Amino acid sequence: MPFDTNPFPDDPERHALWEMLVRRDIDAYLEADWPAVADDFLAETFFGLSGLKSANPDEWRMIFPRLDDYRDRWLSQARLSAATAYAEPRREALYRITTLQDIDINGDRAVAHKKFDGTIAKADSSIDTINWQTLYLCNRVDGRWKIAGFVGYLPNPMGIAS
Repeated sequence: MPFDTNPFPDDPERHALWEMLVRRDIDAYLEADWPAVADDFLAETFFGLSGLKSANPDEWRMIFPRLDDYRDRWLSQARLSAATAYAEPRREALYRITTLQDIDINGDRAVAHKKFDGTIAKADSSIDTINWQTLYLCNRVDGRWKIAGFVGYLPNPMGIAS
């Protein structure tokens, strides 16, 4: 099975959420192409919390009060990744460390549990360790899933601080 196979071939709702949160996100991130994912968000109501890799909710902070704040951070990280010399193909590595299996759908709302767990080898023999999880809060609008917000940078597994 190819490394980028959607695990929900027989579930149209989860299939669509996986395509948005994994495939489109990874492909756009690799190209630092925000316009490719911009329409996946509900800009007018979006906000993002950072768990700061802490299992204690009292430490979580709203570091993305607006979509523009998140876009700027996303683009900055995408550009930094693109400028880094890796010893392995980034696309395959990102799929290898990304899991999206748990998606709770209730009517026109969904919570998708996206987990990152692994390392990516760099050309200088060092590694990038990526280990956190994000809960995406999604709404179906006019038949299409969109990201309303998220709680991200949570410990993976939860309950263990990084």
